[in-house]
Amino acid sequence: MAGLFLMSTAFGANSPDGIPGNGTPRSSALHNVEYAQANGAALFLDANIPEAPRPVPAAIIVHGGGWVRGDRSTDVGPLFAPLARAGIAWFSIDYRLSSDISQFGAAIQDVESAIRFVKSHAKEYRIDPDRIALIGESAGGQLAAMAALNPAPGTQVMAVVAFYAPTDLVKLAKTSEFVPKQIRDSLAGTPFEQLLLARLGQLSPIENVKTGAPPFLLIHGTEDAMVPFSQSRAMCERMAAAGASCELFPVRGGGHGIRWWEAARPAEAEAYKREMVTWLKDQFAHAGKRVS
Repeated sequence: MAGLFLMSTAFGANSPDGIPGNGTPRSSALHNVEYAQANGAALFLDANIPEAPRPVPAAIIVHGGGWVRGDRSTDVGPLFAPLARAGIAWFSIDYRLSSDISQFGAAIQDVESAIRFVKSHAKEYRIDPDRIALIGESAGGQLAAMAALNPAPGTQVMAVVAFYAPTDLVKLAKTSEFVPKQIRDSLAGTPFEQLLLARLGQLSPIENVKTGAPPFLLIHGTEDAMVPFSQSRAMCERMAAAGASCELFPVRGGGHGIRWWEAARPAEAEAYKREMVTWLKDQFAHAGKRVS
């Protein structure tokens, strides 16, 4: 049974297909479900599954934290309610955090493991395995994008929503004010610099765009000082050039972080949630046309 822990039930008004009217669909909340083992350590997810007469679409959420920290509950908490109200199941996952440069990128495999887990338990969780999206925030956006752009067997998804994702890691490494100048200068011209930049290029979503990529919705604060808004704009341009679908939703005056938006930009925060849900519903309406 995949270790289901039915912890709570939320009540609301259901429409026949599980998409809410004025309320939130009834749902089962799941906590601390082990979805994979990585290097002998367990990886867990939390989830919310709407109760509906037919299988519902699902979103797998990947938190941010600069690849070295983060939390599947607090960092992406603002996303939970709008997805639940829309009748979309969500699964918020842990992944391996990088403790050294050699581990960087390994978490992409964890996202793939989460996709396989959700698909393999689709009947149990009452979700439609052909209607799964990835939602990633900050570093989690990079991980989600890479998993979607280079899908391993059994890990294809229908769509990706990425919040202020670092999509060009090479450019970020060369220009970010968050990389101390003395470190950048010490690496300049060295063989290690070339190796590092080559690896960052391999892990940059913008360098992995190809025809047939799933559609992307990029949501980004226009005043983001950590991951510049221009990163998402360039990513959409690259996808358009490859014939792939990408939409960019700007959060005017927004900095870095959806939790920051909740406090400092509440009107804009509500707007991005509406856009996210509307866009996901539109993608899910085309089930079977893009994902086999």
